[in-house]
Amino acid sequence: MDSIFSKPIPTEPGILAFHKRCEAFYPADAVDAPIGQQREWYNALCAEFDAPSPEGLTRQDEMVGDRIPVRRYRPADIATQTRIFYIHGGGFVVGSLQSHDAICAEIAHAAKAELVSVDYRLAPEHVWPAAFDDCFDVLSWLLADRRPLVVVGDSAGGNLAAGMTLKAKAAALSGIVGQVLIYPGLGGDLVSGSYVEMAEAPGLTTADVAYYRDVLKAPAENAFAHPLKVADFSGLPPAYITSAHFDPLRDDAALYGQRLIAAGVNVTYRDEPQMIHAWLRARHMSEGARDGFVRLCRGVSDLVGTL
Repeated sequence: MDSIFSKPIPTEPGILAFHKRCEAFYPADAVDAPIGQQREWYNALCAEFDAPSPEGLTRQDEMVGDRIPVRRYRPADIATQTRIFYIHGGGFVVGSLQSHDAICAEIAHAAKAELVSVDYRLAPEHVWPAAFDDCFDVLSWLLADRRPLVVVGDSAGGNLAAGMTLKAKAAALSGIVGQVLIYPGLGGDLVSGSYVEMAEAPGLTTADVAYYRDVLKAPAENAFAHPLKVADFSGLPPAYITSAHFDPLRDDAALYGQRLIAAGVNVTYRDEPQMIHAWLRARHMSEGARDGFVRLCRGVSDLVGTL
């Protein structure tokens, strides 16, 4: 039985093999290394889990405001005018357009929708609110032509996706028709619930979460940086939220979903029972991750209107 005194470990062979393969590229103590080394390891890890591009899908790199790189994905079969805005994870420290390229391509293909991803500025060179401002600038650019938009993000990107949606509501910026949060970090207290139960979970520890928060230097009471601190959840767009059971961030996702539901927002929430943080990359080698990714793509498709 898992307890706070033992390291919680899933039992699915595929996800265990995935974790072992990850640690060959990105060691468990990676956060103790210099930032440049962390990025080198992470880039190698992402390359290891690259996947073939869906047939007929095209990519186009652009700049927003001559400053923010974005990548546009257009699947061979587009069935909706609604677009997807994808914000990558990486603890605000690592990640790029390339790190999540295959994931973005497969989501765009599955949802039959154009997808735009963003290469926001990273910490520690650029602390809060640099990443947030970059993402909101791209969000505003995408909404300017009045096409509906679904905002999607994983991990740190899930934090930014939730923050974008909250700021859009505060700024009376219309057009977001859905939000998809994938094992997001939303500002939980670090000292209760899954932060204690899964403090030593494989793939991400509570100490890692604390490190990333310290590097980002977001104000503790800023609700856009810590969405669980928001007072009013009403009027937000419908959500698909997915968490990993073996993840200290699990309760952030669950609590956010509960508060959205209590405010009358339509929410689909799934806790993937055998998954660890970053399970998206295991979608081609783990049954649980494969199933979770299929359900995620269905959730995105439902929000963009292609189901």
